[in-house]
Amino acid sequence: MEAHSIGASPRAAAPRNPASEAAARRTQRWIRAWVLLGFAAYLLLPWYAIQDATWYEAIPQVFGGAEGANGLMQVALQGRVWLFVGLAGLAVCAVGAWLPPGRAQGRWLLAGGAGGALGLALAGFAIGARGWAFAALEARFGELGINQFGIGAGGFVALCALVLLAAFGIARLGRFKGDLFVAASVLGCGVLMALFIAYPVSRALSGAFLDEDGRVSMAAFLARVFTERIWGLGCLAGGVRCGVAWNTLVLALLTAAGTTFLGTLMALMAERGSRRGQGALRVLALLPIITPPFVVGLGLILLFGRAGIVNQVLESVFGIEPTRWFYGMPGVLVAQLFAFTPIAFMIMRGVVQGIAPSLEEAAQMLRADRRRAFFTITLPLLKPGLANAFLVGFIESIADFGNPVVVGGQFSVLSTDIFFAIVGAQYDQGRAASLAWVLTLFALGVFALQRGLLGKQNYTTVSGKGDAGIPMALPDGVRRTIHGIALPWIAFTAVVYLFAFAGGFVQTWGRDYSFTLQHFKTAFALEWGQFGLVWAGTAWNSLLTTLKLAGISAPITAALGLLIAWLLARNEFKGQGAFEFGALLAFAIPGTVLGVSYILAFNVPPFELTGTGLIIVLCFMFRNLPVGVRAGTAAFKQLDRSLDEASLMLRASTSQTLFKVVLPLLKPALVAALVYSFVRAMTTVSAVIFLVTAENELATTYIIGRVGNGDYGIALAYCTVLMILMSLAIALVQWVVGERRLGRRGTAPGHQGHHKMEGLA
Repeated sequence: MEAHSIGASPRAAAPRNPASEAAARRTQRWIRAWVLLGFAAYLLLPWYAIQDATWYEAIPQVFGGAEGANGLMQVALQGRVWLFVGLAGLAVCAVGAWLPPGRAQGRWLLAGGAGGALGLALAGFAIGARGWAFAALEARFGELGINQFGIGAGGFVALCALVLLAAFGIARLGRFKGDLFVAASVLGCGVLMALFIAYPVSRALSGAFLDEDGRVSMAAFLARVFTERIWGLGCLAGGVRCGVAWNTLVLALLTAAGTTFLGTLMALMAERGSRRGQGALRVLALLPIITPPFVVGLGLILLFGRAGIVNQVLESVFGIEPTRWFYGMPGVLVAQLFAFTPIAFMIMRGVVQGIAPSLEEAAQMLRADRRRAFFTITLPLLKPGLANAFLVGFIESIADFGNPVVVGGQFSVLSTDIFFAIVGAQYDQGRAASLAWVLTLFALGVFALQRGLLGKQNYTTVSGKGDAGIPMALPDGVRRTIHGIALPWIAFTAVVYLFAFAGGFVQTWGRDYSFTLQHFKTAFALEWGQFGLVWAGTAWNSLLTTLKLAGISAPITAALGLLIAWLLARNEFKGQGAFEFGALLAFAIPGTVLGVSYILAFNVPPFELTGTGLIIVLCFMFRNLPVGVRAGTAAFKQLDRSLDEASLMLRASTSQTLFKVVLPLLKPALVAALVYSFVRAMTTVSAVIFLVTAENELATTYIIGRVGNGDYGIALAYCTVLMILMSLAIALVQWVVGERRLGRRGTAPGHQGHHKMEGLA
C-alpha cells in the first residue's frame, strides 16, 4: 500500500497554496484592467492632439466627426483605417486576459500587444500631416488622400496599454522569472528611452553620414571627423594648440578626477567629521548647482579676469602686469570643478553613509589602527561611488559648453565647436553631428572602463542584520588633509557667491557701487490693481513657468532613474549593457545637440510637441536621468540581496518589496536624484535654449536676454532669487524624504569614543 501510494503521488493534485492563488488573481486583475483601459482610450479620449487646446478641452468633440474624435470614430467616420490595428490588438489581448495564467495566455498577450503597438507606431511614422511621410512610400503606393496629426491623449494611453500587455505576455512566457512588474518596467523604460533618447539623438547624429546633397556617404563622415582641428597634436609637438578632441579628453579627465576627489573629501567631512558647521558645509557644497553656469563664470572673471581683483592685487603689491592667464584651460578647469563637484558630493555622501561601522570596528579589534582600517576597509568600500562620481563628472565635462564659452578664450573643446556649428552663420549640421559622434565614443569608452574596473565585485554594506556600530572617526592625517583641501575650497565657493550675491544690490558693477533694490523691483514688483494683486515684475512669468515645469519633471526623473537603477542592480536580462548605456546616452550628448534633436524629432507627427511645455519637461527628464541612475546604482551596490529575498519569501510582491523595503534604504540616492533633477531643470541653458517660446519662457533664457542687453544688475538679482528658492527647495526635499535609518548608535562621533573602542580592542 505504501509503495502504491508513493507511485501514485505524482498524479495527485498539488496542495492548494492560498498565497500563490491570491497573487495569480492579482496579476490577472492587472492584465484585465489594462485591456479595459486600452478600450476606454479608444472610446472616451480624443485620439489626436488638438492645436491650441488641451486634451480635456477637446473632450466634447470625442463622439463627433471632427479632428478631436476618439479612435473608433476616426476609423469609422474619417477613414483612418490604420488605427483599427490597435483595436484588433486589444481584442486579441482581451481573449488572452480571460485565459488562465500560463504560456497560452502569454502568447495571446504578446501577439496582441506587440502587434497592435508596432502597427500603430509604423502607421504613425509613415503617415504625416500631408499624407505619406516618405517619398518612397508615395512613389510606391501613390498619393494618400488622408492624413493624420500628432498623437493625443487617446493614442498615448492606448499605446501604453498595448506595450504593457506585450510585456505581461513576455513574462507569462517565462522571461524575467515570470514577474509581470519587472517585465513591464524593463519594456516600458526601454520604450521611453528609445523614443525620447535614442530616436531624437539618432535623428541628429545621422546627419554626420549625409553629404551636401543629402545622400548617405561614409566618405563625408570620415572627412568631417578626421581633421587637423579635431585630432591635431600641435601642443604635444611644442606648439600652443591641440585638436579639440584632445582638449576635451584631457579637460574631462582632469575635471572628473578633481570633482571626485573634492566631492569625496567633502562627503567624508560631512559624515565623519565634527557636527559643528555640517549644515553650512552642505549648503555651500551644493551652491554651485543651484546657480546658472554663466553666473559662476562671471564671478570667476570678477575674481581672476584681466580687470579682476586678483590681478589688481598682484599689480599693486608685486608690480605684476595683468594678463589674460585665467582664460583658457585653467579657467575652464576651475569653472568645471566649481560646477560639478557638488554632484560628486551628493553621490559620495550616500555611499559614505552606507558603510557599515561594524566592519571598521572589526578591523580595529584585530589590532588595526584607524589609518590602516580607513585605507584597507573604508576606502575600498567607496569604489562604486568613486567610479560613478568619476563617470558622471567626465560626461558632464565633455557635454558642458557654458563654462568653456564664458572663460575658455581661445581654448576650444568639442562642445563649443558643436554649439557654433549649429547656432553660427555656417549652420553645418553634418559637422556638428560628426563632433557629437566623437563625444559619444568618449563617453562609451569611459563607461566601458568603469564597468571593467568594478566588474562583478561585491560591495554590500547594508544587510538585514542589525548593525549598532559607531562610525569610525577619520584618522588624524586624513582629517588634516581633508580640512587643508576642502575648507579652502568651500571658502572659495563662499567668496564667489558673495560676489554674485552682491552684484544684484549695486547700481552698476565696476562703476557705481551704491546700494539699490531697483533691480529686484524691476524683476519682481507686486502692485495692487483694480482687481487685486498684480504681478507687475517682468520676471514673474518666466519664474512661475520654470517652477511649474521643474516641479513636474523632478519627481518623475528621480523615480524613473531609481527604477532603472533597480532593474540594472537586481535583475539580469538580455541587452542589459545596451539598456544601461541608453540611460546614459543623453548625458553624452551636448545639451545644444539634444535640444536641436528634439526639434527635429518632435516637430512632425506622430509626436508634435514643439512649442509646448511638455517637450521642455521631457527634455528636463531625459537630460537629467543619468544622475539618478548612477546615484541609485552606487546605493544598490551596498544593499544586500538577502533583503529583497527575505521580503519575497514572506509572499510580498516585487513592487511591494521595492516600495516597502528597498526604497527606504535609498533615501540618500533619492535626495540626490530629486535635488539634482530640480535644480538642473531650474538652471539648464543649452538643452532648452531652442525649445522655449513666448508662452513658455524660462528663467535662464530671461537672464541670458538681460545679460545680452547689458542689464547685469537685473540678471544677478534674478540669480539671487533663484538661489534662495532652490535652497528652500533642497531643504524641503530633505525634510520630506528624511534621513535613512540604519539602526546605528551614532553617525558623527567624536574622537573620544573611538579611542575608547581602540582601548577595548
